[in-house]
Amino acid sequence: MKILLPVDGSDYTKRMLSYIAAHDELVGGGHEFIVFTAVTPVPTYAARFLDHGVLDAYYREQAHSVLGPVQKFCEQNGWNVRVSHTTGHAVQAIAAVAAEEKPDLIVMGTHGHTAFGNVLLGSVASGVLARCHLPVLLVP
Repeated sequence: MKILLPVDGSDYTKRMLSYIAAHDELVGGGHEFIVFTAVTPVPTYAARFLDHGVLDAYYREQAHSVLGPVQKFCEQNGWNVRVSHTTGHAVQAIAAVAAEEKPDLIVMGTHGHTAFGNVLLGSVASGVLARCHLPVLLVP
C-alpha cells in the first residue's frame, strides 16, 4: 500500500506518527510511505527583492527542518519512506501530490485552530477531505 503522510513538524504530526507506529494492525508492514510537506511561500512583494538562489535555499532549509526528523523517525521504525516538498498552500499542495502519486491512503494529524466550523478538524484537514477523493485517516 502507498500511504501519503502530509506533515508540518507540529505536535499534530508527532502524534500522527506515534499513532501509526503504535498501531501496526492498521497499516502493517511493507508499505511505501511518502512524507510530504508544503513550505509557505514568501510573499511575492518580498520575494521579488530576493535572489532566486537564496529563496530556493530558504525553501529547502524550511522543508528539511520539517522532513528531517520525520524521515529519521520513519527509518527508525523500519518504514520504507520517501520524502518530498513543494512551495505553496498546504491544501492545494497535498491535493496535487495525491493526484500525482495516487496513494491508497492519506494519514494526517488534525488541527483545531481556525474558524468555528473547523474547530474539530482544522482547515487543512477539511480542505484535504473536500479535494482528495480517496481514503483519509485523521489522527487527532
